[in-house]
Order: sequence, then C-alpha cells, then structure tokens
Amino acid sequence: MRRRGAPLPAAVGALCRALPPRARPAPDTLRRAKFDGPQASLDFWRLLYTLLRDIHGGKGTESDAIAEQVSSVKAALWFQGYGRPGLYRLPRHGAGRELLLAFSWLLGLGLLERLLAQHRVQPGDQASVCTCGAALPGRQEGAGAEQGPGGSVDVRYLQWLKGRLRLQWQSLHAQHQEHSKLLHQIHLLTSGSHMDQSLGHLSVTELELIRQPESCKQLLQLLESETMQLEAFLEWKQLEAVYWQWMETVLDSMAEEPQGAHVEDSRLAEVTPCCPWADSLTGQIQRLSRDLLPLREQLQELVARRRAAWCEKHHNAREKLGRVQKRRMQLMVSLECKVLEGLGEWKG
Repeated sequence: MRRRGAPLPAAVGALCRALPPRARPAPDTLRRAKFDGPQASLDFWRLLYTLLRDIHGGKGTESDAIAEQVSSVKAALWFQGYGRPGLYRLPRHGAGRELLLAFSWLLGLGLLERLLAQHRVQPGDQASVCTCGAALPGRQEGAGAEQGPGGSVDVRYLQWLKGRLRLQWQSLHAQHQEHSKLLHQIHLLTSGSHMDQSLGHLSVTELELIRQPESCKQLLQLLESETMQLEAFLEWKQLEAVYWQWMETVLDSMAEEPQGAHVEDSRLAEVTPCCPWADSLTGQIQRLSRDLLPLREQLQELVARRRAAWCEKHHNAREKLGRVQKRRMQLMVSLECKVLEGLGEWKG
C-alpha cells in the first residue's frame, strides 16, 4: 500500500527533472507506460536509447530510426545483465510495462548518480597524471611473436598490430604531455590573479570567460540547469520509496511468466544493433555467451552431484535415525519389563 503524505506525482516529477534535459520525459509517460499505451512505448524506447547512449559514450542521434534504437537498447541491456526474456521479444510498439521495468532496473543500478557525475559542469581544470613509464613500449619488444594453435596466426599481422598500438600510445602520451605543458603555462602566467588565494591562478574556463565575456551567460545557464537537477535529485531521494511501492503495483498488474536467467543465443541475433556506438557491445555479448555456456554446464553438473550426495547422505541419516529409534524402543520395553518384575518381587 502507498503511504499517505508522499504523493506519487511528486516522486515521478522529481525523477524526470533529475534526468538530463535532452533525456527528460514527461511525468505522464510513466503512468501511460503502466497501462501499455502505444505512444508511451515509443517514448520509452527513445528514452532508454538516449540514456544508454550517454552512459556508453555513444555518438548516435535521436533521429536514428526506431528499429535501430530498439535493437541498440536490447543489446545494451543484455550487455549490462538484464535477464527478463520478455523484453527481448518485444516489438517496437506495445508492452510499455516491460520498458518501465527495464528503466526502473537501471535506476536501481545507480543510473541517476552516473548521469549526474557524467554531465557535471567543471569550471576548474582537471589535470590527470600519466602513470605509464616512457619505456613501456620498448619493454614489450618480444611480444606478439607467438603463433596460435596449429600455426594459424600470421606473425607479421601481430607485429603490425603491435606497431600500430605502440604508435597510438606514443601519440596519446605526447598529447598528454603537451596538454600538461600548456596548462602549466596558463597557471604560471595567471599566478596571483585569482581571488581565492588557495588556488592562486586562473583556470582555462575562467581565462576563456575573461577573453569572451558573452560565454559567461552560457556557463551560468549550465550551472543553473545542474543546480535544478541536483535539487530534483535530493527531492527524488526523499520520495524514492513511493516510486518503488508504485512499481510493486506495476508488477502485480503483469501476468506471471516464467523468467529464465538464460536467453538462447538464437534470440541474440534479434538484438543485433544497427547503431555504430553499440557495435562493440554485440561482440562482447557473443564472447560472454560462449564463455558462460560451458560454465553453466559445469555448474549444473556440480549442482547435480551435490544434490545426489546430499540425498544419499539424507537417506543414510534417516536409516541411522530409524535404527537408533528402534533400539531405543527396545531398551525402553526391556527396562519396563525389568521394573515390573522388580515390583512383583518386592510385593511378594
């Protein structure tokens, strides 16, 4: 039952306002999804597509075809471990409750926290430290010269991949060093210009605001938007329990279906993404499926052996207990006979 004094519309409204502006649904979308509204399912496919694209750093656009969005969402949810087979059988339209469950599952995994951290406005400088040694590529001189089973791997191709990787690493390391040098020069030239004496220098963003004051309005809008999201997130945390109680009613309204933790590989072909940002997920999904299948068989075999051992142990224990009880009854009868004989002799 829903608690009084904690209205559901306020909780849903706070949840929607805590999402990024470009992925912010109307609060009524969640209510329509509970009743499997046709338009609500399309809105939810777009919502999940946008959220998962942001989490995985994809470059897709909202103008992508709905078929591409649906297949990408299914692949991303499969990759993250969502195990309701009903979702992967969904068409483009209908079954808004399934999409609402998937969205709530993502919420339980810290979706809002990840999005807030990913879209946080950073007016200061973020300097990372490169912990890789300069001689790292040179220390791997002998790597990549091994052949696979049966000699089917071309060593020259592996050497080419190794050289390409080394070149990319050196380019990345050089760019990191150049960024650090430029950042140091900015901090050195603006030393003593900051009002905060603990910093003592201006950041790149602050220097850009001085050069282009009109960009201050844009930064102010970003900060105001982030502040509104954080306020909505705090309100959501206070009313979160109301939402989960409402989700219990959503589960009660759904027909009971056998939910398996394993989805067959043939169904995975229906989840193949068409968007560039989700292509890498499919390969990882297929590799994980191949790796998990023998583990699943080993686990089933181990469970069967332990179950048989436990049944045998239980059967032996019952037999032993039966013998003990039988012996106890015999001793009690014998003791009772001796007591009666002793009483007869005492009376005589």
